[in-house]
Amino acid sequence: MARWLVKQEPSAYSYADLEREGATRWDGVHHPLALRHLRAMRPGDEGIFYHTGAERACVGTLRVVGRPAPDPGDARGSWTVDVAVGRRFDRPVPLAQIRGDPAFRGFELLRLGRLSVMPVPAPYWRRIVALGRPAVPTAAPPGPGRGAAPPPTRTSAPRKR
Repeated sequence: MARWLVKQEPSAYSYADLEREGATRWDGVHHPLALRHLRAMRPGDEGIFYHTGAERACVGTLRVVGRPAPDPGDARGSWTVDVAVGRRFDRPVPLAQIRGDPAFRGFELLRLGRLSVMPVPAPYWRRIVALGRPAVPTAAPPGPGRGAAPPPTRTSAPRKR
């Protein structure tokens, strides 16, 4: 199974749109290298949905559910692939955080910023997912005169777009 990062301007199509629809046909890719990556996708592969523009953040995962095919409605020779919603990250992982993390040295997202479809090697995938789904904080053990620590609570609701 391969893992990918796909980029989209949220004002054109956001992760919230994918959540609402459940699945979509990913299209509009024209860059030759991005097209090569899109054509390499296979059902069962996973992807990270990245919002471009002002947001610039990884916001959730998706699954590839169809084989790539030429886009008959695009005279420029683009291809499409069907994807389905995965899981929204508990918190977006902004590009600035990725850029500042030495664990991402060499990641195509940082080297080829305009590429809209790219592979995500396993170490980068694990790190992005870990940053997007932070572990539940552990409560401090009770001290003298204190009862058991209260259960952790969510401090913010998922963002709605």
